Amino acid sequence: MADTYVDYVTRQGDTFDIIALRLYNDEFKASLLMQENPAYVQTIVFTAGITLRAPVIEPSAVSTLPPWMR
Repeated sequence: MADTYVDYVTRQGDTFDIIALRLYNDEFKASLLMQENPAYVQTIVFTAGITLRAPVIEPSAVSTLPPWMR
């Protein structure tokens, strides 16, 4: 788990993958949000105003992805 967190307040219609895309530019990091917010794992679509705990992710120094996928 991360050492630093920020609060994210949901917007009407948010999903974990939409939030991950918004925060991390990677919808596949939705699992990180779900791990930190187990009370909401069963939530498919959020209503507005729910505060979630979002880990701060430091960008890796070296990317293993090819340039066209970064």
